[in-house]
Amino acid sequence: MLLGVNIDHVATLRNARGGIAPDVIEAAVVCEKAGADAITVHLREDRRHIKDADVEELKKILYVRLNLEMAATEEMQKIALRLLPENCCIVPEKRQELTTEGGLDVAGQLDKLTAFVKPLVDAGIVVSLFIDPSREQVAAAEKTGAQYIELHTGRYSEAFGTPTEEAEFQKLKDAADYASILGLGVNAGHGLTYENVHRMKEIQCLNELNIGHNIIAKALFDGLDIAVKEMKELIK
Repeated sequence: MLLGVNIDHVATLRNARGGIAPDVIEAAVVCEKAGADAITVHLREDRRHIKDADVEELKKILYVRLNLEMAATEEMQKIALRLLPENCCIVPEKRQELTTEGGLDVAGQLDKLTAFVKPLVDAGIVVSLFIDPSREQVAAAEKTGAQYIELHTGRYSEAFGTPTEEAEFQKLKDAADYASILGLGVNAGHGLTYENVHRMKEIQCLNELNIGHNIIAKALFDGLDIAVKEMKELIK
């Protein structure tokens, strides 16, 4: 299983003082050298952490894939088509949220997302849609022309170690299996930790996990290199 490391919260710490430290680009290079298969950044409308210049520089210097998370807006589509990251993950976005709260309602905006995805795919970008683990959303995602889905693992992560863990995990497994039958690639992420990530290996068709906050949190105490290497070991 592949590991995409989300470095948004390196930028959060940098922006807290308005300077240049810690350096987002240096963090990406450390993750890359430690074995990350992709670097994930979310360019939000309000630019609360990652900035446009970060994405532009990462695209220039990375040897691994750049995975650009973004909302389905005209502004973000133009940026993606100009920079041509290897991957784009389309996510819902609310200004007031601390972090992404749930998956896209693909079924409820199928025409809009189909029109949004097509130019990206035509430009050679591999597109994923960030969705909740539901067959309805998986089926709708397949109709958009996106090549991948990314399953929202937040509810599983919150339920881990509680009586509802198994039910939430089975939703992920069922959605992943169904997506695989439809010919979609399957990624997953959100809220995964060093304690709960091991169960993702039970989902045979999972291609890549995108993990950020927990890796950056561990890095504060153990170093970024060690934090990435330990997560890579856990998902082997």
